Amino acid sequence: MAWKRIAGSTGTASGIGTGTTGSERIRLLVQIALAVALFAVLDFMNLRLPVNIAGGSISLVMAPIVIIALLRGPAAGIVTGLLCGFLDLAFGATIIHPAQLLLDYPLTYAVVGCAGFLAPLVHNALSQGKAALGIVWIEAATVLAGIIRLIPATASGVIFFAEYAPTGQSPFVYSLLYNITYLLPSVVGVAVVSAVVVPILWHQLNRTR
Repeated sequence: MAWKRIAGSTGTASGIGTGTTGSERIRLLVQIALAVALFAVLDFMNLRLPVNIAGGSISLVMAPIVIIALLRGPAAGIVTGLLCGFLDLAFGATIIHPAQLLLDYPLTYAVVGCAGFLAPLVHNALSQGKAALGIVWIEAATVLAGIIRLIPATASGVIFFAEYAPTGQSPFVYSLLYNITYLLPSVVGVAVVSAVVVPILWHQLNRTR
């Protein structure tokens, strides 16, 4: 499995920085490439939860970004999300303005990588054998990613799609509710997947160190 390959080549939760050795950088790039490939499978093959609310798709495409972020930290997560956003754009997009393009595609996925800011807490809990606490932090990181993703998604709706708001309703309220209806179930699905996958991969990578 692709995620086992990631686990086998991951050392510690580290971002992309000058302190990373050449071989470690190569491993990290391979891991990011695998995460983007999994995103492509989930997105291109339309592997989604069987719900579609108000035109928004409820899917698990955030899962590879959250998982790599929790394994490798926020920098790797943000880079992975950025690449996934451009890939999603290449698969087909609704574009009415360059700023809307950035908000709805590269930025909305890049910010999911912020889940990695809680990676040290996840690793610390798992290293102490506190699996339940580790899962709590994984869930918290996924919720954080969803909340931050809500910001550019809502901003795009307010700025560029206000005309679709019902008469008398604030464009902000309309955009916020619209995005919550599909992001909330998506976050729940990704949280479940991440809670299962991240501890397994973390233990796998620590056995191979």
